[in-house]
Amino acid sequence: MKKLVIAYSGGLDTSYCAVSLSKEYDVHAVSVNTGGFTAEEIKYIESNAYKMGVTTYKNIDAVATFYQKVVKYLIFGNVLKNATYPLSVSAERIIQAIEIIEYAKSIDAEYIAHGSTGAGNDQVRFDMIFQTLAPGIKIITPIRDQKLTRQEEIDYLKSEGIDMPWEKSKYSVNKGLWGTSVGGVETLKSEKPLPSEAYPSQLEKDDEKKVTLTFENGEFVALNGAKNTPEINIETLNDIASAYAIGRDIHVGDTIVGTKGRVGFEAAAALITVKAHHLLEKHTLTKWQLQHKEYLSSFYGMHLHEGQYLDPVMRDIEAFLQSSQKMVSGDVTVTLKPYHFSLDGIVSKHDLMSSEFSTYGEENKAWTADDAKGFIKILGNQNKIYQQVNK
Repeated sequence: MKKLVIAYSGGLDTSYCAVSLSKEYDVHAVSVNTGGFTAEEIKYIESNAYKMGVTTYKNIDAVATFYQKVVKYLIFGNVLKNATYPLSVSAERIIQAIEIIEYAKSIDAEYIAHGSTGAGNDQVRFDMIFQTLAPGIKIITPIRDQKLTRQEEIDYLKSEGIDMPWEKSKYSVNKGLWGTSVGGVETLKSEKPLPSEAYPSQLEKDDEKKVTLTFENGEFVALNGAKNTPEINIETLNDIASAYAIGRDIHVGDTIVGTKGRVGFEAAAALITVKAHHLLEKHTLTKWQLQHKEYLSSFYGMHLHEGQYLDPVMRDIEAFLQSSQKMVSGDVTVTLKPYHFSLDGIVSKHDLMSSEFSTYGEENKAWTADDAKGFIKILGNQNKIYQQVNK
C-alpha cells in the first residue's frame, strides 16, 4: 500500500479521512502542537487515531518554532488584522502545514491529505504550502472533493464500527499560543455578539493588577522581572490575564476565497503584548521608522493570512522588521482590569522623549526662538508658493 500522511486533528473530518483512506493507503497521522495541547489531549488524539486504522501517529511540538518563525514578526510588526485580530489561527496553520509536509518528505510519503472543506481559508493555506515545498507529493482532500455533510461522515464511521460522540458542540474552539478562536451560530450572521459563556476563559478576578513586560530588541524576554523564553512568557501572561476575561472580540474580515467571514476570539496575551510593544516603539523609534513599519506590517499580516508565507517578500519584510528592533528595549507597565487593560508607561534608556532636548509644549533646550521662526517659514514655502501661483 502506498504511504500517505494525514494532517490529523482528531475531529470528525480528519477521522473520516483516516478511516476511508486506510482502505487504500498506508496512513500515517500527524498533528502539530502550536500551543494549546495538554499531554492528556495528545494521548487522547493518539488513541483515537489508532482506532481510525492509521499505521503510526506523531505529534510534533512546534511551539518554539511557531514563535521564532511567525509570532516574533507579528509582535515586531504589531500586526492586528483589520486593526482587531492577532491572526491566531491563520498564523498557526502555516507552521502546521510546513511541519506536516516536512515530515511527509522525511518518511518518503507519496500522498498527503487534510480534512478541509472547499469553503474556507485552510484549504488554501495547506495546499499552497504542500505544493510549494513538495510538488511531487499528491494532495488528497476527501471532504472537499466529495462535498460531504457532517451527517454523511457520521453515518460512514458508524458503518465502520466507529460510534463516537460526534455531535457538533455549540461552539467550535481552536486554542493556540497566539490566541483562541471561537465560532458559533452567532458568528454565522452579522447582527449578534457571542455570549459571555462561549469564551473559554471566564471572569475570575475583579481587582486591578499591574504587570511589567520587558523587551530586548523587540522580544518579550521577561514578565514581572522573571526572565524566560518569549513563548513561555506569552503563555504565563495569558494565564494571568485570562482570569480577567481580557482579549475578547469578534473579527470581521475577507476570506481568501472572496467571502466575508466573522469569528470570535480570545487572545489576552497576544493583545497585551502587541499593544505594550507598540507603546515602547512609539518612544524608541523615529517618526519615519514608525510610518514605514506600519504599512509593511500590514502587508506582512495580509500575506500571512492568505497563505503567502513562502513568498520571498516575506523574508524581505522580516529583515526590515528585525532591523527596526535594535533600540526597542525597555519595560512596559500594564494594568489588568476586568475585561480590559490599560498601558501605564515605559522605562527605556532609548526613550526619545528625552528632557535634555525639550519638554513638549512647554520648554525647548535645543533651539532658539529665531531658529523656530526660520524653520516654520521654510516649512511653509511649498504651500505659500502653491497658493500664490493658483490663487
